Amino acid sequence: MDEQKANAIIEVKNLTMAFGGLVAFQRVSLGIYQGEILGLIGPNGAGKTTLINCITGVYRPTTGDVLFNGRSLVKMRPHQICRLGIGRTFQIPRPFMYMSVLENLKVCAQHGHADFKWLLDVTDLWDKRNRLAKTLTFQERRLLELSRALAVEPKLLLLDESVAGLNPAETEHMMKVLRRIHDELKISILWIEHVMKAIMENAHRIAVLHQGSLIANDTPKRIANNPKVIEAYLGEEYLFEGDERKC
Repeated sequence: MDEQKANAIIEVKNLTMAFGGLVAFQRVSLGIYQGEILGLIGPNGAGKTTLINCITGVYRPTTGDVLFNGRSLVKMRPHQICRLGIGRTFQIPRPFMYMSVLENLKVCAQHGHADFKWLLDVTDLWDKRNRLAKTLTFQERRLLELSRALAVEPKLLLLDESVAGLNPAETEHMMKVLRRIHDELKISILWIEHVMKAIMENAHRIAVLHQGSLIANDTPKRIANNPKVIEAYLGEEYLFEGDERKC
């Protein structure tokens, strides 16, 4: 654990975000380690996307700090944070609809030297590189969203429900893409997800937000057996019995 702390790429320290009298989350502390996939789960409204927005400079937190490789991000603007090496996706894909797939990547990579061929190969979009984004299927837009986030050459990738709205086959394909990206690029990933199969099978560790508080932070198996997490979010179908799920 001490070695992991030394290798933390980002540290969220006692972070609170309030909108007037509404507190989105409070006193959240969380580290993401070099090369780690950290899952972030919890009910709708728990503060997950708001936390990503605080990390990426969309919101300035009410109190607390976010350190990226030891450097505070809380007073930086989103484009400055992006240039440091943090890329993100959104719950709803937001490509430039009247630009081609390749042009979408070039816009995002204007401050880097991304390998467009590799990015579009890994997401199976190379053959569609000259198509307008508006002609893509929803699954393809999700993959383009991922390619755009990678085009900034991030050291830390923030994923916001990357398999939401996908059918089981499309979800499995996205998981294979994400595993390849992680294995080949060795980047750290913070992944918000409601599809538990995806997050349980791929995350090294899972943090759980509930009603604005961090209630658990552990391995997937321990999270699935944590009574607080089961009651607040998972339900009993995610209980483990030995190495087998009771579902």
